[in-house]
Amino acid sequence: MDPALAAQMSQEVAEKVLRYRRDASGWKICREGNGVSVSWRPSVEFAGNLYRGEGMVHGTPEAVWDCVRPAAGGLREQWDENVTSFEVIESITETLCVSRTSTPSAAMKLISPRDFVDVVLVKTYEDGTISSNATHVEHPTCPPRAGFVRGFNHPCGCFCEPVPGEPDKTRLVTFFQTDLSGYLPQSVVDSFFPRSMAGFYANLQKAVKKFHA
Repeated sequence: MDPALAAQMSQEVAEKVLRYRRDASGWKICREGNGVSVSWRPSVEFAGNLYRGEGMVHGTPEAVWDCVRPAAGGLREQWDENVTSFEVIESITETLCVSRTSTPSAAMKLISPRDFVDVVLVKTYEDGTISSNATHVEHPTCPPRAGFVRGFNHPCGCFCEPVPGEPDKTRLVTFFQTDLSGYLPQSVVDSFFPRSMAGFYANLQKAVKKFHA
């Protein structure tokens, strides 16, 4: 992928996701429990929803980031039940790459395995927040594969934020707006994401405890 185009695209995505983080308007809570809140509002990117998750994770931002960071052979494949594999297709800089993420079947197999090809940018902010920012791209080495439906991530990402005065806690804010493609009833999609995101936080907490106790 052209490095200049990748840099421009990914920076625009990072700015969008940061705006999502700062804009508190229009969110409707659809799931709450165990210190995790999941809310949604209509996406302006596609005919679906933008989902926002927020929760506290017991662990330093570095430990939490180590569990969620987009890296080939990283911990994410070991604990995230929604990730079968994560591959770096093209490494552009230390903080910018094109990746392919494969996901298993879900929702009692109503959702078949998916794969997603994204440009991914990692950013670190002055307050110590670490973020990942991604959106779908086409890549010549990643045509659709047999056995997978190609899905499309619209601008999405997560923020691992330090908690002032509590170095062993991290506020994790996540944003998903994913077109799963295929012929899925909207009710299946609408119930899958909030449940999946709540499970993500619970499994992440276990992973941080396991890998960074």
